[in-house]
Amino acid sequence: MSIHSHVSTLFLLLLVFLLSGTNAVKGHAFPIKEATVHDFHMAFKQNKLTSRLLVEFYLGEIRKLNPILRGVIEVNPDALLQADKADYERKAKSAESLMGYIATKDKMNTTAGSFALLKSAVPRDAGVVTRLRKAGAIILGKASMSEWAGFRGNCPSGWSARAGQGRNPYVLSATPCGSSSGSAISVAANLAAVTLGTETDGSILCPSHVNSVVGIKPTLGLTSRAGVVPISPRQDSVGPICRTVSDAVEVLDVIVGFDHRDEATRTTSKYIPRGGYKQFLKANGLKGKRLGIVRNPFFIFENGSVLPQVFEHHFRTLRQGGAILVDNLEIANIDVIFGSSGEGAALEAEFKIFLNAYLKELVASPVRTLSDVIAFNNKFSHLEKIKEYGQDILLGAEATNGINKKTLLKLASLSKNGFEKLMKEHKLDALVTPGSDIRHVLAIGGFPGISVPAGYDNKGIPFGICFGGLKGSEPKLIEIAYSFEQATKIRKPPSFKP
Repeated sequence: MSIHSHVSTLFLLLLVFLLSGTNAVKGHAFPIKEATVHDFHMAFKQNKLTSRLLVEFYLGEIRKLNPILRGVIEVNPDALLQADKADYERKAKSAESLMGYIATKDKMNTTAGSFALLKSAVPRDAGVVTRLRKAGAIILGKASMSEWAGFRGNCPSGWSARAGQGRNPYVLSATPCGSSSGSAISVAANLAAVTLGTETDGSILCPSHVNSVVGIKPTLGLTSRAGVVPISPRQDSVGPICRTVSDAVEVLDVIVGFDHRDEATRTTSKYIPRGGYKQFLKANGLKGKRLGIVRNPFFIFENGSVLPQVFEHHFRTLRQGGAILVDNLEIANIDVIFGSSGEGAALEAEFKIFLNAYLKELVASPVRTLSDVIAFNNKFSHLEKIKEYGQDILLGAEATNGINKKTLLKLASLSKNGFEKLMKEHKLDALVTPGSDIRHVLAIGGFPGISVPAGYDNKGIPFGICFGGLKGSEPKLIEIAYSFEQATKIRKPPSFKP
């Protein structure tokens, strides 16, 4: 994994949206595992479920499975009180379990998986958390992650000092990917109904694809990053990780919109459609869509892999749904994007600047600068496993002295003359790629992507299919992803194989 392959900055696990009041359950058993947001809506309306029973179920699953999976770093001690309040008020709009790298102004810690930020105090809820609370969200807890969003050193994907090694619930020895590993692990294993993650480069798309869940990486600025431990405002994006496309869209509708603490949301809010995104959950959403296929380098697989056969089958499914596949395309500068784009150097410089600004704003914190974090890690090297994994990326970031504007211009040019040019010249609605291989292309341009479960290899490890598009193309991507999901229905509950 390259330094910036799976960078993310936020992890939230959300339970479910309660759109109507709840009464006492009248003896009706409601199967919570694998239930969708729509299922929960109906159960609340029919008085088959209460907020307390829902929270109790997820807390029980966390107690049972988290010692193995390590997808949850911390549980909200007030979750049951909040559930009781929701039941009492009988007017909550949603109940969700949040876990993460996003600031919450409550009794939980916001630490990026590091002991260096333990007991720090944030000034306020993150922007997306404010929206969730207004929608009636119950904050269940915080998810584990790759420490510092995979931006520390040679740490394994899904590992952090505070949580330990997160595990893929399908094949425990397989990577959970990162850095939004805990969010994907938890929603896949039914430790929560829906979750949030963040992506700088691959951190929603990659965990989603290897944990057989749906991840939406929104257009940069469609969702607020205020209160999220940052890497790069130029690339950071907050999005849902859920078991179904419809659940992910339910969450997306809540968290998008303008936030005065994140200037990027001002211009990007123009992309939000009147009536929200749920209107694009269409079973016939593939009809007439132009989908591009770039064979090299995305569809080059190892000998003996099941992937070539599986994806050719998926191409037939897309065509049967009415899509027009434009095959054998090329992204002119793809070798540069994958090799010498300068993305890693740009992220290091931005990380130092924006992390220092984040730490400075904290109400209380053991560390106030990146230099303090490095010193903490050296002082408590046993806790942070510095000997084993190092902190080379942190050291590289600290050594930077401002952002190289030429590098940023190069990255912008690569996007404009590569992916963007390809999409416009061929009038494509989306580019179709396996797994999260498209992540660098989408990351450097702030473009959106949706990962949907696509199958399981001969070891039982999941893999996904990604639909990526131009800025603001979420409506089309949702139509495509939902239509594909409904035509294939590939996702199955985790198997917990060794």
